[in-house]
Amino acid sequence: METFYDILKITVPALLVLITSWVVIRYLLKNDQDKRRQELILQNSRTVTPIKLQAYERIVLFLERISLESLLVRVNSPGMTVAQLHSALLTTIRSEFEHNLSQQIYVSPTAWQAVSNLREQNIFIINSIAQAIPGDLKGSELSKKIAELLNVDPKASMHSMVLEAINHEAKKLL
Repeated sequence: METFYDILKITVPALLVLITSWVVIRYLLKNDQDKRRQELILQNSRTVTPIKLQAYERIVLFLERISLESLLVRVNSPGMTVAQLHSALLTTIRSEFEHNLSQQIYVSPTAWQAVSNLREQNIFIINSIAQAIPGDLKGSELSKKIAELLNVDPKASMHSMVLEAINHEAKKLL
């Protein structure tokens, strides 16, 4: 019986030391793991944030390049017919969009949807006005009609609204 108590006197403190050591080591390992996870997140944000900001910059540039006013100035050239200008405007919008398609990875789905909607709206406006004008007239007629629409109803194009939304989202990263 005395041997049993001797064994118990040694075993109980050893078990307490073992359990305490296990709890302390587990706590330290968890803290170390949490610290590494936070460092990884911080390092990731240092890498990803500049890339995201660059994507927003490219989207803003894209929005400016497909604004109807900008398109008309850049694409219209003397001697173009309505049909030629119509085709050139649509080709330019599609080309610009395809060139910036990869930027959707870095922006929210809502922001990308707004960009896509603006693209579709511009195509719709160009198509609608071009259909109402004979294709063999001078391209300047199409330019005038689009400019008139934008002058009469500045809200006809949602360009400024989409640009503001993209700027707001980009500022959240800063």
